[in-house]
Amino acid sequence: MRMSENAYDRRRLRQWLAGEARADGVPRRDMLRLLAAAGGALAVPAGLGTPAAAATSPGIVKPLPEDWFTVRGTNAETRFASLADTGHHTPVDRFFVRNHTSTPVIDADDWTLTVHGDGLVHADGVRFGLDDLKRLPPVTRTAFVECAGNGRSLFTTQQGQTVTGTAWTLGAIGTARWRGARLADVLRRAGLSRSAVDVMPRGLDPDYVTADGTNLGRVRRPLPLSKALDDVLLAYEMNGEPLPYDHGHPVRLVVPSWIGIASIKWVGDIEVSAQPLYSPWNTDFYRLFGDAHPAGGSAPLTRQTVKSAWELPWGADLAADRAHRLTGRSWSGAGAVVRVDVSTDGGTRWHRARLHDTPRRHDWVRWSTDWRPPAPGAHHLLARATDSAGRTQPEVTVPNTQGYLFDAVVRHPVRAV
Repeated sequence: MRMSENAYDRRRLRQWLAGEARADGVPRRDMLRLLAAAGGALAVPAGLGTPAAAATSPGIVKPLPEDWFTVRGTNAETRFASLADTGHHTPVDRFFVRNHTSTPVIDADDWTLTVHGDGLVHADGVRFGLDDLKRLPPVTRTAFVECAGNGRSLFTTQQGQTVTGTAWTLGAIGTARWRGARLADVLRRAGLSRSAVDVMPRGLDPDYVTADGTNLGRVRRPLPLSKALDDVLLAYEMNGEPLPYDHGHPVRLVVPSWIGIASIKWVGDIEVSAQPLYSPWNTDFYRLFGDAHPAGGSAPLTRQTVKSAWELPWGADLAADRAHRLTGRSWSGAGAVVRVDVSTDGGTRWHRARLHDTPRRHDWVRWSTDWRPPAPGAHHLLARATDSAGRTQPEVTVPNTQGYLFDAVVRHPVRAV
């Protein structure tokens, strides 16, 4: 009989606190040093914090037109204004790219997935090819994928705080229609043991090396079994087509509503463990450090926060004394967005925006409002979302040193001319 999700999580937490967790692929001395450093300055590759002069990246395969993307080192951020009138799902050619290193070009015919570990009945493991996954019951799910650092630059520009990492605005998110096999079906086919507590997928992208030369290996991050058996997909299609190279070809994880690092791209193996696992991506990265958080850092981050973005360029010019239909999108990892309030006078007065999608979990909603700027001059547009769990965007996000989970109402500048 399957153990309940709460029971899994309680056992996993007891094992973690008792020191019965295992590091994967990183020497203990390096892990301890990185953990100690994580409370202060994070070691990140040089150049990730500033956009490139041109919309090109040697680590990204697809074209990156400047009207659609801002290139940030090995990453490409979607310009939110480019999503206006594109429909509910983000077109693949406009979907943001988050790479720790570079996009690998993998032949789907040569690809295999190995599921292994002491959390299986037979620890030697089981191998799956792409055809094997496609023979499992297919599932189609619309879900957003969002980097945990989305909105990071706003800690500085809006709240005056110094943080480390890629200086995303709000374009490190995209929503797609994913099709694939349930991770739960794959794990059960592999022979899931009653002792299993953690599942760690690992990508096939090149090893990640920090600025100080520490090789952290390939990107990997464990999931508690309760989440792995819930709604996670091993996706092989995106918006009705095979996954493109930059988005995980031939197979990636999609972990709905969780921070993007959980949705490992180019997955090549999955370890199933009887002990809680940790890697740099759930210890020194993707936790909250700073004065407002526990001395040793928060628990590893899971669900995303609630956010809103206008489909307008930053500092857009709008004709004064003319009616404008303004649009945007809102989303949350805790539940469906059920209400969006907007202000066109910097927050003095608020009114409800019109929602153009049925609110759904793991998804965003499009919305619109009408505005006639009364006179030429500078203005700030604000949007504030509320989700079905009762969470509403705050005025200020509690800071953390690595700039994760910015969720405050954004003051979007425009100019009436």
